[in-house]
Amino acid sequence: MTDIQLLPIITGLLTIGVRLSGLMLFAPFFGSSAIPARIKAGLVLALTLLLLPTVGKGIGTYALVDWPILIITEFAIGVGMGIATNLVFEACQLAGQVLGIQMGYSLVNILDPQTQVDTTVIPVFYQSMIMLLFLSMDVHYWLLRGIGNSFLYLPPGTMHLSGLFTLSVITTAGLVFGLGVQIAAPVLAATLVADIMLGLLGKASTQMPLMLLGPAIKSLLGIFILIATLKYWPDLFHHLFENSFANSEHILQVAR
Repeated sequence: MTDIQLLPIITGLLTIGVRLSGLMLFAPFFGSSAIPARIKAGLVLALTLLLLPTVGKGIGTYALVDWPILIITEFAIGVGMGIATNLVFEACQLAGQVLGIQMGYSLVNILDPQTQVDTTVIPVFYQSMIMLLFLSMDVHYWLLRGIGNSFLYLPPGTMHLSGLFTLSVITTAGLVFGLGVQIAAPVLAATLVADIMLGLLGKASTQMPLMLLGPAIKSLLGIFILIATLKYWPDLFHHLFENSFANSEHILQVAR
């Protein structure tokens, strides 16, 4: 009868589970605060058990003194991948916040089901639409496949916490502002032009009630431009999702 070695199994379960936990905290859809913590814990456990027969063979045993560093590095890998793949959602949140103010919706707040915080209606619209695109394009399957492949590409215990890895994660997170402006660009440009035109009209005719007309004009113009650009969203966000996963792979490369 073959003896079952419990130590390699326990080591494999813990290392896989820690990396998955780091991912689940920041990954889009899986890391949503709308999903109860017990559901996330059950998903992490299920994925750990599924990955163990495949990637567990490449996981060795470690001394007790090595465990703190191992847990930190595995958790950092999961967090780095989660931040990279959540980049598009954070950029959409930023774009929605900017447009909410620009279009005159900043005074009306509703509860965002994704983040569970009060926000304006435009960020909620952006988040809901991007989540639907995320699921319809099966990007969540890309995410699960990517975390599975990460154990083969970067086995547990082989990562090196370096300044280059930290810089790559910070640089990736810093892309949020640029992407947010890119996503909001059509509506933002239209409303800025409307501001300039209204300012010129105000100088030409001081009797015009621009304080009343301005918000309505910007709101209608912003909604029209937003609707007109919706047909381009699938191609745009497919490209952005691919770039976010490319950033995730880059983080893995600099961690080797």
